[in-house]
Amino acid sequence: MYQSQDPIDQLVHLYVDGAFDRRELVQRVIRVTGSLTAALAALAGFDELRAQPPSACPPDVRVPADAADLDGADVEFAGPGGRMLGYLVQPRNMKEAQPAVIVIHENRGLTEHIRDVTRRAARAGFVALGVDLLSRQGGSTQFTEPTQQTAAYNRTTPFERRSDLIAALAYLKSLEGRVIFDRIGVTGFCAGGGNTWDLITNIEEIAAAVPFYGAAPPMADVAKIRTPVLAIYGDRDTNFTANILPVMTAMTTQRKAFGLKVYEGVGHAFHNDTGAAYNAEAACDAWAKTIAFFNKFLRAPRP
Repeated sequence: MYQSQDPIDQLVHLYVDGAFDRRELVQRVIRVTGSLTAALAALAGFDELRAQPPSACPPDVRVPADAADLDGADVEFAGPGGRMLGYLVQPRNMKEAQPAVIVIHENRGLTEHIRDVTRRAARAGFVALGVDLLSRQGGSTQFTEPTQQTAAYNRTTPFERRSDLIAALAYLKSLEGRVIFDRIGVTGFCAGGGNTWDLITNIEEIAAAVPFYGAAPPMADVAKIRTPVLAIYGDRDTNFTANILPVMTAMTTQRKAFGLKVYEGVGHAFHNDTGAAYNAEAACDAWAKTIAFFNKFLRAPRP
């Protein structure tokens, strides 16, 4: 999970994740440093603020909420801390039960971007559930200001998040006739990537996992992983990417089913098309690989 104590580092992270534009970032940093000169000097050391090279991506990468080929709705289900909230999307006119994908948000809650990603998973043929990990605090809609959203997320604990994701898994399993109960995958971004790793080191029922630039699991937990994993990172996201490499080595030694893709020239949050770090070429390729991985492990013929 990303949780820096440096206020400027936190603001840069929110900017990269699309919480506000560059002008507002500078204004917020000025309030921390006291002057424009000091703010620009403080921001100069962040690799995340370097311009990304231009690249092309299909024009229909985003999926509108009213897409004619999908059925989506906000849902509620039981969780260990009370009412859980989520966003459930499935292909319209499904003829039979399909595999499912849990989508785990960044550290700002169930934003419109993550709802869009949930629709993208549904457009690929899966029943997709975006889980709101701020449910215990009334849900993501209760927090409209980015720093409040992050503060709300930081009030959750790893155990609470894991428990709520297990509740989401149970909810999907209960959708008889719509979801194949033992063909459920999970993907997550940033903090959600870390939560993806945490989930698969604690339960064995996830059939495939794709963490995007998430914090590495403890090395002692690698032995517990039974889920096939495709780990997606950027080479300029130096801390997270460096920390995941020993995990990949351990998984190789222990003969785990995994893949690792590190994209050259991109940093943290490169998949988020609402943020400044977005790189369309890498994001589109990463999403194509994500769907191919889920198709391989969630749709594989039964032995």
